[in-house]
Amino acid sequence: MTTTTTSKLIRGYEVVIGFETHAQLATESKIFSRAATAFGAEPNTQACAVDLALPGTLPVMNRAAVECAIKLGLALGSHIAPESIFARKNYFYPDLPKGYQISQFEIPVVQGGEVQFFLGDEKKTVRLVRAHLEEDAGKSLHEDFIGQSGIDLNRAGTPLLEIVTEPDIRSTEEAVAYARELHKIVTWIGICDGNMQEGSFRCDANVSVRKPGAPLGTRREIKNLNSFKFMQQAIDYEIQWQIDEIEDGRAIQQATVLFNDATGETRAMRTKEDAADYRYFPDPDLPPLQIPSAWVDAQRAQMTELPRTMAARFVADYGLPEYDATTLTQSKAMAAYFEAAAQASKQPKLASNWIMGEVSRRLNAGDLAIEASPVTAAQLGALIGRIADGTVSNNAAKQVFEALWTGESADVDAVIEAKGLKQMNDTGALEGIIDEVIAANPDNVAQFRAGKDKAFNALVGQIMKASKGKANPQQVNDLLRAKLAG
Repeated sequence: MTTTTTSKLIRGYEVVIGFETHAQLATESKIFSRAATAFGAEPNTQACAVDLALPGTLPVMNRAAVECAIKLGLALGSHIAPESIFARKNYFYPDLPKGYQISQFEIPVVQGGEVQFFLGDEKKTVRLVRAHLEEDAGKSLHEDFIGQSGIDLNRAGTPLLEIVTEPDIRSTEEAVAYARELHKIVTWIGICDGNMQEGSFRCDANVSVRKPGAPLGTRREIKNLNSFKFMQQAIDYEIQWQIDEIEDGRAIQQATVLFNDATGETRAMRTKEDAADYRYFPDPDLPPLQIPSAWVDAQRAQMTELPRTMAARFVADYGLPEYDATTLTQSKAMAAYFEAAAQASKQPKLASNWIMGEVSRRLNAGDLAIEASPVTAAQLGALIGRIADGTVSNNAAKQVFEALWTGESADVDAVIEAKGLKQMNDTGALEGIIDEVIAANPDNVAQFRAGKDKAFNALVGQIMKASKGKANPQQVNDLLRAKLAG
């Protein structure tokens, strides 16, 4: 599997996409105050004097937010700046009580790094420009039915990491795969809960198109994409819209756009600002953020095993294909479920097949997370062990799995016994059935000896039917071939 930089042309145009993702950090208090960050509180009940920018208040940096930034930098192979600067990003909007947002501009805390992921069997790499700490704004509430708007400042001051990529993405599929991988990483290392519906993980996609070899086109930024489904729809629509505009002889204007999920269309919200429009300058109330190497080392020592490291271990320790290992490390819970089932069964590849197959199919059908699986890893491991030792066939195992899933029983062996699913492994009994089938099917025997393999399969089918499906298929094959060769 190789890293690729090839581009898929759409109507003769190359797509260029960059991402800015706002990950809300999993801290109990805000980035510069002690106000709570809990979701769902009554409007304006979690906004303190610092968040409201009342006279005489001063911001104080939240240590936990800095540690989240350090963890992200370690996870993505970034440079963690020993000194970074906070700046004021000036703009006027009703939900921004200060009239500016405290962010980082010239010297961010996290610099460089990359996100790697698979798209099919191709490894992709998206380079990061930076990730910087900043505070969130409040939220405007529009009550159309009474014709009024209000402001909820509960979110004002909520800690964010804005993660910015290079324009390395060349298709909608890559964009969604990148966003999913980044979502996996920030939730895996515990710095963000990843709840897109609550606004904890919000993506902005900068989309442009160009003829191959031409300079970068003018980009339009699709704001606040809060689901992977809408992300794909929005980017697809924006690509086609920009191509249509260019083909009709109209120039693309740099703009911020919103996606309407009801119509499936993007629409311009405002002309896109450049950095100069925000009049950045260092925040005089906040000293430079100092991160000594000892602090970074302490966070490194506490870091959980990362997904890509765990996937490599699954390949090395369990002999799994890279595809299996990558799939099984999509979440910590899935990885833990696999390891428990593999260790219980001593059959890691068979455990992988069942989890990616039957278990995932049933979870998807019920819209369940792996943590909610009615079949525990221990139960699956026990079932796989019975397949491996020949107690049940694969088909019979599916019946056992169904009984476990529906709660009919919690004991694998009890289900096998109650349903009479134990595989026939008695050589003497099998030989008797095989002899009877050979005697009753002389034409198939003659055809097989004449070189027709289909006749052999027909004989196997007759034997399985005579044994009521309980014969061990591999044992049947071996015994039948031996007898027909004699």
